[in-house]
Amino acid sequence: MRLVDIPADLIDDPRARHYIVDNLTPGTIVHRRIEVLNTTDSTLHVDVYPAAATITHGSFVGAAGTTRNDLSTWTTLKHRTLDVPAHDTARDTVTIAVPKDAAPGERYAVVWAQVTGGEGGGVALVSRTGIRVYLSVGGHNPPAPNFTARTMTAERGSDGRAIVRAQVFNTGGRALDLSGTLKLSSVSGSLSAGPYQVQLGTSLAPRQSEPVRIPVTDQVADGPWKATLELKSGLIVKKFHAKIKFPHTHGISPAAAVDAEASGGVELKTLVPGILLLCTALLIAGVRVRRRHGRRTTDV
Repeated sequence: MRLVDIPADLIDDPRARHYIVDNLTPGTIVHRRIEVLNTTDSTLHVDVYPAAATITHGSFVGAAGTTRNDLSTWTTLKHRTLDVPAHDTARDTVTIAVPKDAAPGERYAVVWAQVTGGEGGGVALVSRTGIRVYLSVGGHNPPAPNFTARTMTAERGSDGRAIVRAQVFNTGGRALDLSGTLKLSSVSGSLSAGPYQVQLGTSLAPRQSEPVRIPVTDQVADGPWKATLELKSGLIVKKFHAKIKFPHTHGISPAAAVDAEASGGVELKTLVPGILLLCTALLIAGVRVRRRHGRRTTDV
């Protein structure tokens, strides 16, 4: 199951390529096309429907069955069932109609595609896949996404494998789906390790905090290490630094404080050239102003 439509103003946001992400004013109606792919050798009868979802303990969780919430009741499908031929696709349209009296805030739901098959003994096997829906009601002044990491913890599992956890706080007004990488460099010497991929699947609603887990897939010494963690959610990119040391055996080291290198929606490395260019332009303008001022004084 995949999205066919991406809003033009979200074309650069990687989350909008996989999920329905939007910020709407009360009374707005939007449409998104979806596509269901049948990878089997026979025609499938597919039920398509919206249901409630929540973000809890760092995970986006679809509710059981057809559990409803505000957003799922605002969401309808053009076709509630699809007959998808073998190795073929079928399309449907999702419509979200926000009521005129809807209260501000962010809401979550899932659009499910479900296939039900019978088994012996009256047991039904249900298989479903879905597309997440993140909807903020507000519209004209959309809440900005933002986050920070405050601590990093170095650990070793019972098998000796190293793990780094970073405690991340959602300080903005939109949900986050976090990804990124971790790099390690020796505090004394030129040894380096990584990058290591952040374990995917950590989602945070506004004001939530959860640890992000980064498995270190190499055998690494205890350290100390300079840890550089780059985290992303949509267009937001931030880097965090900490000095960590892994325990020699199974256990957890004390949490290390984190310094943030960048903030907002743009990487610091992309800001530096612009800052330098602006400073140069201001310097040149200042020189010209002084020269003009000097000529005017002489003429007078």
